[in-house]
Amino acid sequence: MLTTLWYLSTAIRGYLRFYMPTNRAVDWLRTPRRLKWAIPVALIATPVYLGLTALAIAFAARPDLGWLNVLAFLLFWNAMKFAWMAVLSVPLMLARVLGRVARPGLA
Repeated sequence: MLTTLWYLSTAIRGYLRFYMPTNRAVDWLRTPRRLKWAIPVALIATPVYLGLTALAIAFAARPDLGWLNVLAFLLFWNAMKFAWMAVLSVPLMLARVLGRVARPGLA
């Protein structure tokens, strides 16, 4: 039973990692050559997603539109992914720069 759940969660993770656009964008931003774009993209994407979240929450308060709560959660989750990528990009860039300084001939 545990093995089946493990394989199922691995399959779902692989599907979401490959087909969801924000996951693909975050993976693209994590590459060493594109890490410099993580903060500018996060500064644009995070407020946009938070604004869309607020809009979805406002519409979800209306009668018969409760299903928009799922969309609001998804939008908030995507905003947090980009915000977290902005936070993580600084140490990743510093580690890359310090690694280049330690071994100047290998970069």
